Amino acid sequence: MYHAPLKDIQFVFRHLIDRATLAEKMDHEALSDDLSDAIFDEAAKFAADIIAPTNAGGDKGSTRLDDGSVATPPGFKAAYAAMGEAGWTAMDASEEYGGQAMPMAVSAFVNEMWQAANMSFALCHLLTQGQIYALEKYASPDHKAQFIQPMVEGRWTGTMNLTEPQAGTDLAAIRSMAIPEGDHYRISGQKIYITYGEHDMAENIVHLLLARTPDAPAGHKGISVFLVPKFLINPDGSLGGRNDVKCVSIEKKLGIKGSPTAVLQYGDNGGAVGYLVGELNKGLEIMFAMMNHARFMVGLQGLAISERAYQQAVSYAMDRKQGTPLGGTEGDAIIGHPDVLRLMASMRSDIMAMRSLLGIGAAAMDLATHDGGQAHQDRLGLLVPIIKGWLTELSLEITSQAIQVHGGMGFIEETGAAQHYRDARILPIYEGTTAIQANDLVFRKTLRDGGASVMALLDDITADMNAITPEHDVQIATMAARVIHATDNARHAIQHLLAAANSPRKAAASGHHFVMMMGMLTGGWQMVRGAAIARKQSLTEGADVSFLSTRWTLADVFITQRMPQVDALAETIMKGDEAVLAIATDMLAVQ
Repeated sequence: MYHAPLKDIQFVFRHLIDRATLAEKMDHEALSDDLSDAIFDEAAKFAADIIAPTNAGGDKGSTRLDDGSVATPPGFKAAYAAMGEAGWTAMDASEEYGGQAMPMAVSAFVNEMWQAANMSFALCHLLTQGQIYALEKYASPDHKAQFIQPMVEGRWTGTMNLTEPQAGTDLAAIRSMAIPEGDHYRISGQKIYITYGEHDMAENIVHLLLARTPDAPAGHKGISVFLVPKFLINPDGSLGGRNDVKCVSIEKKLGIKGSPTAVLQYGDNGGAVGYLVGELNKGLEIMFAMMNHARFMVGLQGLAISERAYQQAVSYAMDRKQGTPLGGTEGDAIIGHPDVLRLMASMRSDIMAMRSLLGIGAAAMDLATHDGGQAHQDRLGLLVPIIKGWLTELSLEITSQAIQVHGGMGFIEETGAAQHYRDARILPIYEGTTAIQANDLVFRKTLRDGGASVMALLDDITADMNAITPEHDVQIATMAARVIHATDNARHAIQHLLAAANSPRKAAASGHHFVMMMGMLTGGWQMVRGAAIARKQSLTEGADVSFLSTRWTLADVFITQRMPQVDALAETIMKGDEAVLAIATDMLAVQ
């Protein structure tokens, strides 16, 4: 089962996020200790009691397609109805449409609990949140009034329809067609990989779809966004007849088996009725505006599935007896074996770093939305590809380590450990692969401004670490010095990328290493900040010294295990690009 890590969530929210600045920009009572604690407590209960019990059955039961209709696994429909009834589906939307306008700094941790409890199930809400975000920003007033509130209430759900059989990452190759007809369009074409494109958990499903009009320019410039509901909507808001869109198949997948991934066919009977969102031929701009939100949420999934896998592994390690650990006694559990201890400590320190960085990213998203200053936009732009790239790649390592802790039993499906590994494998792929995050971080966020934004981030890291002196705490000051050393190496690597700006293949060859280097560095930054705060908090009356000492001890694990990898990646960036690019493609053929 799953138990939300409330102490760590509350620590990040209370001490690492700059709530004072957030409160200046957005007056929301959820930023207070009392209300945030109440929200997190209730969300934890809902995740454990309502969502988590559906996880194993969802993986085993998968989804079923019958004559165009999809039945979700047992318990999914009731759990989603309970989310709506309890108001959880209303967190992020504006109050104008019945939402709670919750700060991302709060809702991100609630979403972590949903995703950890059952990622397959929670994907439905994640996609709906993304569509609500897009409609609030770009839809007409009439369409906002018509479509948003039913999704906020949990009665309708939303999807994103981008990919086509011939158009994956290359959206310029999209062929779906939208023919104007009065106040709407007739949509035809096929979309694939549509998460929750068809299901039985809601009255209606609203598809947000990329298509072209007949006279649209070729390539990226001719793409528009349309709203296509599964059921048409009558003038009084009630549901009318079925629109001309149907599910023709459900993908069989490695993981997230409880989530129906649909192939949708539009326009077999004259064309599906769709409504333009925003301006014609501005579809990519609208979709890219959504990407910060979507990619951040996938990074969040990396954290969530890592936490779920860790909880199962540590429970097993504390119970399983196998051999006598070195320095232990007969009958001790395997957690006492030094290598198992290494695995568990590394996993937990990584997860703490991931959660800390996610909290900083959530606050940056709030500040970028409610302040709008360029500095906040730039910081968010840097953090999103790091969060999406590093957290999802790290989730593969952590979920694999969780299997390793189980030994041979981890390879047996009966234990459930393998599910988390299988589920995690999609995360570095969808909403932009790690290579796409790397290109974004290198070309758009680093080379485009001559490194100004990323160097400003490194300056903040250095300033925070310099503020921690031996007079405060010798151990933590040593950690801070190690982060400063790694930051200096990162500067050298960035200078190398800047010097090679006219050789884009060099920068692209190092992009993955750059994302991983920046993830570990920013994770270390937040772990040492947290360690210093925890040490200070431990001296106050009534402090939870057990938890706080765990935090600074695990910070030391992170610094000693991860910071040397920053140095190694920096060296690889500076010296490894030419070796990779010297490879002719025919050298890679089997000989």
